[in-house]
Amino acid sequence: MNRLITIGIVDDHAIFRDGLKSVLSQIDGFYVVFEAMTGIDFLEILRDTKPDIVLMDISMPEMDGIRATEKALERHPHLKIIALSSYSDHIYYYKMIKAGAEGFVLKKSGKEELEKAIMEVYNGNNFFPQDLLKNLIFKISHEGREAMNESDIVLSKRETEVLQLICTGNTNSEIADKLFISPKTVDNHRTNLLQKTNTKNAAHLVMFAIKNHLIEV
Repeated sequence: MNRLITIGIVDDHAIFRDGLKSVLSQIDGFYVVFEAMTGIDFLEILRDTKPDIVLMDISMPEMDGIRATEKALERHPHLKIIALSSYSDHIYYYKMIKAGAEGFVLKKSGKEELEKAIMEVYNGNNFFPQDLLKNLIFKISHEGREAMNESDIVLSKRETEVLQLICTGNTNSEIADKLFISPKTVDNHRTNLLQKTNTKNAAHLVMFAIKNHLIEV
């Protein structure tokens, strides 16, 4: 690894923060640059310190992780946030994705999964534990649609193909190979899809597409 990946930890439990920091210190190339115990503290620290990755608790006093994520990304759109999750947080999963989180790590996860999550998000991908993703897809596919008429979303055949492949976990290069187009063209389609659906990132796009039945799952 050529450079350190800087990480911020936002969680209101000191013992958990200490344990997480200890685990991260054992991974080559990771460096924790700050800890915050509330969303408000986090936003203050963010004025002076902008890490590569933020590990964000969902449930916190004063300002929860959803609102803190929204506010942080309003100011710093390129910040990459991974939600720290427990199964009891499931009712907030979609809200956290909609706020702009690009991945989830279950608090019970081991070092290898934590490292994988950080590297995937750092490299521009999303990360969701498979069991969490299945539960999330089931939940949102049985909820109401978002406040956007289907008639407002007109996708070309190619955009629909790209969207289907994004939703099944394919990278840009894999989509390019399968559709016999260039990665740059895939990236253009991805940008158009984000704009048409008014979504923040690939994770939000996937959940929006499933929730609004733009693809078959």
